[in-house]
Amino acid sequence: QVQLVESGGGLVQAGGSLRLSCVGSGRTDNIYYMGWFRQAPEKEREFVAAISPSLLSIFYGDSVKGRFTISRDNAKSTVYLQMNNLKPEDTAVYFCAAVRRFRPSELIRSNPDYWGQGIQVTISS
Repeated sequence: QVQLVESGGGLVQAGGSLRLSCVGSGRTDNIYYMGWFRQAPEKEREFVAAISPSLLSIFYGDSVKGRFTISRDNAKSTVYLQMNNLKPEDTAVYFCAAVRRFRPSELIRSNPDYWGQGIQVTISS
């Protein structure tokens, strides 16, 4: 099994920055693509960003393009989300996610195999 644990959330003012981290543990050799989702109150879970093991394939949701940057340290089984120019509409619980090795990479955008417990990010106006 794989466990994912997020950190780095909190409260910041609009225009500020936060960096989320997600560390994988357990059978980390089973981790393939990694990414982030978010869910705001009374809204559906939304894809935020994803990154391949090679670091060559990176995807972003439309609402965060140009403001968020995903990165990854395979040696540490860790994925990061640098969030800049934050807006009140970025307020949500952010979830780390991963697709299991040998599964289709497209699943990272829709139905990952592993999930973190989520971490709150609140942006004040």
